[in-house]
Amino acid sequence: MKKNAVSLENQTITSSTQTIILERLEGLALLAASVTIFAIAAPNWILFVALLLAPDLAMLGYLRGPRIGAISYNLAHLKILPLAIGSIGLLTSNTLEIQLALIWFAHIGMDRALGYGLKLETGFSDTTFGKTGR
Repeated sequence: MKKNAVSLENQTITSSTQTIILERLEGLALLAASVTIFAIAAPNWILFVALLLAPDLAMLGYLRGPRIGAISYNLAHLKILPLAIGSIGLLTSNTLEIQLALIWFAHIGMDRALGYGLKLETGFSDTTFGKTGR
């Protein structure tokens, strides 16, 4: 399979690299927006710091193997769950649910900005962004 490439001043960037760059920028934007909204709407920074890394507890699924680990990690790193919690929080005026959703979005944005994609079933270091640590 041939990848599309774009030449930029003596550099060749493949379409998959462009996609990763865009996803990392999107993650940075999600992180910035989440922190900004949190700061304006519900600034409980103790809660923010305490829970920012909580979605990574889903890595414990790897104790049951790479397939279960990837499923549990990916479920905790999809945007749909914090979107649902945040929506319910907005509809019911529940500040805690809104805060939890914003913290969760910030975590997902931080991970994507740092280059941590969703996990593949082949192993913990295999992600949609390639191997972690590269």
